Amino acid sequence: MPTASSILCATHTAQEEPDTVNITDFITELFCQVDDAIADAPRHSQAILSVSEVITIGILYVVKGISQRAFYPWIKDNYGGLFPQLPERTRRFRRFRRLHTQQYWTGRFLAAPTLMGIADSYGIELRHPIRDGRRAGQIGRKGISNHRWIVGGKLCAVVNQFGLICDWDCATANVHDQTFHPLLRQYDGQMIVLADWGFHRAAGDPANVMICRRGQWNVRMMVETVFSMMSVKWDFKVQRHRAWEGFEAHLAYAMAGFNILAQWNGLEPDAQGRVHLSIAQFTL
Repeated sequence: MPTASSILCATHTAQEEPDTVNITDFITELFCQVDDAIADAPRHSQAILSVSEVITIGILYVVKGISQRAFYPWIKDNYGGLFPQLPERTRRFRRFRRLHTQQYWTGRFLAAPTLMGIADSYGIELRHPIRDGRRAGQIGRKGISNHRWIVGGKLCAVVNQFGLICDWDCATANVHDQTFHPLLRQYDGQMIVLADWGFHRAAGDPANVMICRRGQWNVRMMVETVFSMMSVKWDFKVQRHRAWEGFEAHLAYAMAGFNILAQWNGLEPDAQGRVHLSIAQFTL
């Protein structure tokens, strides 16, 4: 006669097995999409992982939304069979930060510009403000985000009319949004970029940038929706990097991952022609 503990164990296994299978299928399909997009990426003769595997793991790290020390045993113990040559943790994350390779290939997943786009900035905390200046190698700087002080970095993203990320840049949190004018100016002749008053410069704005006051062109909330999804699902507002290269690499994987997941089931506009983005189903 089965004991209560064996019944509970069997029930627990039956409940967890479908989730494990789903995550395995998700990782497999994610790798296939990444590999198809960068099929021409060369592999170094001494590399343990291919570029496709590195980018896939990088996107999984962003989607999981946990620290490096927690992420590594999770993927190694549960899905190590999908990455049999996974190196040890510190070596893995050094590979993660090689921007000259990773940012180039993650750029393949950025979306094409449309007639109208939206730009906005997003503050990311790297340290608690009370700890500002306590570490000699601190990479973040103190600045204001959402009407409060943070110590960290600032992401500026340009999205198209469907909410997909076309390009991005980053800086420390103390810089003004005007710093990102070159990012917006590169779309002159391709896309009219809507931006808030923080991007306005008295000396003049890029010709393709339309500065909108509060309450004007509420379509600009599309980029706020994108940032909100990242904050809620990926714990994106607070990060733990101690090297600026790691911070930039994290952003590169996040921008690529968002575009892949947002288009996972295709972009289907509603009767009003609006596309409803969602990444809620991708919870690891």
